[in-house]
Amino acid sequence: MALDESLAESAARGGICTLRFYGWEEPTLSLGYFQMWSDRDRHRASRRCPLVRRCSGGGAILHDRELTYSLAVPGEHRLAENTEALYHAVHESLIDVLRELGIGGATFFADQAAEPLDPRAFLCFMRRSAGDVVLGANKLAGSAQRRRREAVLQHGSLILQTSSAAPEISGLKQATGVELDARQIIEPWVTRLRERLGLDVASDQLTDVELNRARHLETSRYATEAWNRRR
Repeated sequence: MALDESLAESAARGGICTLRFYGWEEPTLSLGYFQMWSDRDRHRASRRCPLVRRCSGGGAILHDRELTYSLAVPGEHRLAENTEALYHAVHESLIDVLRELGIGGATFFADQAAEPLDPRAFLCFMRRSAGDVVLGANKLAGSAQRRRREAVLQHGSLILQTSSAAPEISGLKQATGVELDARQIIEPWVTRLRERLGLDVASDQLTDVELNRARHLETSRYATEAWNRRR
């Protein structure tokens, strides 16, 4: 979470979009910015998991057997002009990739006639909103945004397999019978994002400034009880 925010600040300073993919060493619960800390007790399976509060809104996410991404966009960039279009473009490119990998039927939730699940549900993946990537009754991917004047941060998750810390959520494998490694998805997804967003993409290392800022944000915010218990 600290690194995502650091990259958003870097985008604001340098005027360059940054796309990042990452995974998780252990099952971890992230609360949406506006969620109550005490609400975590509503979800028994994840009570012993480490917890962090995101800077973006939405429901809690149990991060485990998933592919997580973040996209930081400078505020003056053309992609920041319509954040709803950016949200849909990222998800649409993922639907294209899944189709290429032999997983058809994934679509936007708004394209289906099914009723949304309880919007007050604690876990984000037990909720449904327009633009979510779904396959039948299963929500496979969702994203959240944080917009500031200087930059837009969008990050989200694709659930690859069900986690023991969130057994009620089906992953890609459980929904389709197909087991994919994150690396199988990243390369074609980058290609599709480059085409759909009209970006030149180049691999690069995190700068010392970005890393040092992330460490500061971690110790001063994301790893503190004052931040995580703020609501």
